[in-house]
Amino acid sequence: MPRYREIPDVGLYLDQTVKYLNRYLAPLGCMEITSSMVSNYVKKGYITNPVHKQYDADQIAYLFFISVAKSVLSMDNIACLFDMQKKMYTSEIAYDFFCEELENMLQYTFGLKDHVDEVGTPEDKSETKIMLRSTISAVTHIIYLSNCFATLKAAEAAEDSADLPVEE
Repeated sequence: MPRYREIPDVGLYLDQTVKYLNRYLAPLGCMEITSSMVSNYVKKGYITNPVHKQYDADQIAYLFFISVAKSVLSMDNIACLFDMQKKMYTSEIAYDFFCEELENMLQYTFGLKDHVDEVGTPEDKSETKIMLRSTISAVTHIIYLSNCFATLKAAEAAEDSADLPVEE
């Protein structure tokens, strides 16, 4: 996932925003985001209106979070997390924490490291951080399980095709 400072700050039109998001979401196995979904998030107030039909880094960061978190949280709960975040952290700090924690937990869950690192400031034991970390943990486990099931299905399909008689 790109860090906040890596998100284009020139403003992206809707189609560009959707393509940009999906390029990073696809490797996670997240459902592809569509222009209609983004428009609905704006209409319902989950993200702010684009300026001159262009989406800025804040809006794109929120869209990344929505796209990942909606597999485990309702949109009302995501909005609640956004409200909590805005009271404590800037969008940049919150989004970068989200990216670091997601990568940290994915590496641990997929066995690429033997422990989960402490991300952010260790003395920050806020309810917001705990809830965000729990959300990321749930997302990580869903990504892991989806990957496991896809691997099993692929192995079964390969096994089934190997069992078929060869026509001559």
